[in-house]
Amino acid sequence: MIYQGPGRRSWDEVPDPVITDPADAVVQVDAVTICGTDLHILKGDVPEVRPGRVLGHEAVGTVVAAGPAVTTLRPGDRVLVSCISACGRCRYCRTGMFGQCLGGGGWVLGHLIDGTQAEYVRIPFADTSAYRLPDSVADRAALLLADILPTAFEVGVRNGGVRPGDSVLIVGAGPIGLAAVTTARLLTPAHIVVVDPAGPRREAAKTMGADVAVGTPEDAEKVVAELTGGLGADVTIEAVGVPETFELCARLVRPGGRVANVGVHGTPATLHLEHLWMRDVTITTGLVDTCSTPDLLKMVAAGRLDTSGFVTHEFALSDMEAAYRTFADPASTGALKIAAFRDGFRDEPAA
Repeated sequence: MIYQGPGRRSWDEVPDPVITDPADAVVQVDAVTICGTDLHILKGDVPEVRPGRVLGHEAVGTVVAAGPAVTTLRPGDRVLVSCISACGRCRYCRTGMFGQCLGGGGWVLGHLIDGTQAEYVRIPFADTSAYRLPDSVADRAALLLADILPTAFEVGVRNGGVRPGDSVLIVGAGPIGLAAVTTARLLTPAHIVVVDPAGPRREAAKTMGADVAVGTPEDAEKVVAELTGGLGADVTIEAVGVPETFELCARLVRPGGRVANVGVHGTPATLHLEHLWMRDVTITTGLVDTCSTPDLLKMVAAGRLDTSGFVTHEFALSDMEAAYRTFADPASTGALKIAAFRDGFRDEPAA
């Protein structure tokens, strides 16, 4: 799936990727998904992505070739391809901030180099950028660990400092917002309130553990006031990426609370310091590091983290155009996440 400039994409033949660095691996893509960030790219919100780039940064696949410097993977290994690549050596990687890698990693797949929405993909720094999968974890479940679960957990829940007993407001019930609901529950907050205008997504939020799901900012303000005695939410998580939702999060956080921005913003948002300057509010932003991926994978393998409700539509890899149309129109299709499989539809653990 190739980005051809704002508003244009194509499903075309391209040369198979090859190993260009001793630390590379080439992976056959067995399952892939689409991210909201891919839609931002197609809108022209990410100018670093140049026409001709193969899109995608999430996949499960099988190693078909490994460079001579790769020590932990070999051909035939089934792996999770992380959305973040990590050189493992630079200042940021050595402190677990892989998203800020200075050695050629970070978010590069489908961004600065060709990505995963293809039959094969080259993975740089394969030892530190792909994870061997246990046979018990199905492709469909593993896909959620490539991006949305670590993103929601690290940039939303962890950066927001969610603690037991907190009141948490999550604005947006798309895949990232729902992943924030799922991972916030691991920290046992007292209340999780979700705001989203789409009824099916509010229902999905409640199914995944939200205590209250409302459709308007006005309703959110009322509910948060009732649950917190008028103080405001301890943590607000922005999971949309538009000015109005960020400003709602900043408005409904309590004095001393935390605002965690996860959404990808393509236009400026107003920071109302005339109201916030004396409220001791902490605002965080971030790109996922995926340092939590090994622990999240353990929880999925142990049955402690349920990802079954995220994938709503399945396609063959050859039907990526239909997958994009479905994912880009959630109001009509009810799509949360899609999964496209190399061999048609496969939702069983690997043999």
